Amino acid sequence: MNKLAVITGATSGIGYEFSKIFAKNNFNLLLTGRNETILKKMQIEFTCRYNIQVFIFVCDLSIKQSVKDIYEFIKNNNLQVDILVNNAGIGYNGLFENITWEKEEEIISLNIIALTYLTKLLLNDMKKVGKGKILNVASTGAYQPGPLINVYYATKAYVLSFSQALREEVKELNITVTTLCPGATKTNFSKRAGKGDLKVAMSAEFVARKGFTALMKNKAVCIPGFINKILVVISKILPSNLNAKAVKIIQKKAICNK
Repeated sequence: MNKLAVITGATSGIGYEFSKIFAKNNFNLLLTGRNETILKKMQIEFTCRYNIQVFIFVCDLSIKQSVKDIYEFIKNNNLQVDILVNNAGIGYNGLFENITWEKEEEIISLNIIALTYLTKLLLNDMKKVGKGKILNVASTGAYQPGPLINVYYATKAYVLSFSQALREEVKELNITVTTLCPGATKTNFSKRAGKGDLKVAMSAEFVARKGFTALMKNKAVCIPGFINKILVVISKILPSNLNAKAVKIIQKKAICNK
């Protein structure tokens, strides 16, 4: 019997590439996203091409009720979740004072609240069956302050800290928690958020492949790309004010190029 992977934010970018990789590896899928048309196309394509079961759930995870609705869908269909991939995320760049509260609230609701709540619900089920894997998508931005994109970076710092702490809590329960920390990646989200120079960005397929391998090997943290690994090491050494200045320069350039 095929295992089941739940993937949030599955309709584009890293989430879409994760969906393809899990499908190729004979996982049944529960895919969530806002775009019903794309989800239905993925359902048909993956079912026919890989001979797997594909469930879809259209929702906006920045709305808290959506998490409850996903969980009810899982229960109503008697599904056992083996893997949870918390990929859905959003960010906006610009001066903090100029970004509307509605956008900031959306970032926090999706990147923190939805991720934490869905993890809590499905973790309890994983404990009951004595196994499970969780992959939370953070960012290299989790390691440094992010002027001009500060709320997004702060939420990713939360994801990294939360995931590492949870990993320690559940390590004796045959449940693993892996954190994926990509740098600049060629996705629609990165274009909207203005995340760095996309000319030197990694492909979403590369990031997802590295994340999948890390998850299967029970790694704690995955930072795809040699340069990104070096940058994270440097960010740990530099004083936070210098890190902040560096990010500010990058974000100013990104905003100008939007």
